[in-house]
Amino acid sequence: MAAIGSGSAQGKASRAAALRLVVLFGVVSLFADMVYEGGRSITGPYLALLGASGAAVGIVAGGGELLGYSLRLVSGRLADATRLYWPLTIAGYVVQMLAVPALALVGSWPAAAVLIILERVGKAMRNPPRDAMLAGASTEIGRGWAFGVHEALDQVGALVGPLLAAGILWLQGSFALAFAILAIPAVITLATLAVARITYPDPGGVSARKADVRTEGLSSTFWLYIAGAGLVGAGFSDFSLMAFHFQKAGTLHDLTQMLGLQPSLTEALPAVFYALAMGTSGLGSLLFGRLFDRRGIVVLVPLTAATAFFAPLAFLGGGLAALAGTILWGIGLGVHESVMQAAVAQIVPAGRVASAYGLFNLGFGVAWFAGSAVMGALYDLSIPALVVFSMIAELAAIPLFLRLRRHPALRGSGSAA
Repeated sequence: MAAIGSGSAQGKASRAAALRLVVLFGVVSLFADMVYEGGRSITGPYLALLGASGAAVGIVAGGGELLGYSLRLVSGRLADATRLYWPLTIAGYVVQMLAVPALALVGSWPAAAVLIILERVGKAMRNPPRDAMLAGASTEIGRGWAFGVHEALDQVGALVGPLLAAGILWLQGSFALAFAILAIPAVITLATLAVARITYPDPGGVSARKADVRTEGLSSTFWLYIAGAGLVGAGFSDFSLMAFHFQKAGTLHDLTQMLGLQPSLTEALPAVFYALAMGTSGLGSLLFGRLFDRRGIVVLVPLTAATAFFAPLAFLGGGLAALAGTILWGIGLGVHESVMQAAVAQIVPAGRVASAYGLFNLGFGVAWFAGSAVMGALYDLSIPALVVFSMIAELAAIPLFLRLRRHPALRGSGSAA
């Protein structure tokens, strides 16, 4: 089968093929997100139930992100060097789809922590090669739009998964059953991935590109972009810490009473909040991706300013404020998964895209780990200090994004691709 984006596949047929690939990858991500976002939506309360402290939750969440994002550098460089984009992608999905249902079998928080981190490792293995294949196909339809469409489908699963977990907790009160039932979408994920591999063996012609895995010589724009994204990551709390706070502070008990809901629903509400954040992220990613194609990197300025207020709402307010903070957190996630991902491919050579994604995610992951560790420690000492740290880190990224708007590739086209 001809590679998408090859010289023989131009015009409408080429764009249609590219869109089909993006949608197929999106369907894979839809079911995968049902699994790991469904699991992540309840890991905070689950760790609390197993006896973990706030600092432990922050370190597990941040440590998982650090290891996961760090390994993306290895995965990205390996993908560009070997051009084994599909094998690495498939291996990562297999690891991830096994780790989450296995949480049903653990009985201590350290054992759960190992599986939580292993799930992040699986994601690290598959994201850079998968994103390189997406970036290759997205040249036909606009990178912001392609990543936005993919993220929107991704977030459908991220919406359904937490609702499924919440429903099981409400009806059965069993964390083990909630994790175990996620094995069903895990199997569907791997089956759909196999269809994608058979249908598009070389999406975007990535395997035919000249490999270049050097880190030197990347533009100052790329490194400035990593710095800005890293500041955002440092101030962006993992939802596990937010859910941990909701349970420890009794934030959602007040909301349950206010809405006249059954008290038994309180335990399931963090998963419902997470589902709402995922839905917000999915819808936002479509809009933000299209805006990025039209207006460029400058769209990050107002979005970063707005999402910086998730922390005071989530950690200092009552039930309604926590709801608003969760929505802003979801918007921030949508920005990261659409605009921030699309921008990477705009500022690096085609043969170094997977490596660039690995470097970008390493920088973001180190910052996220450092921020999560700091916020986890601050949570046990002073929640207002946690909020101040989060807001300062996020807002400090804005001047860097303003400088980046001068780069020609980040100005936007003025019209949708």
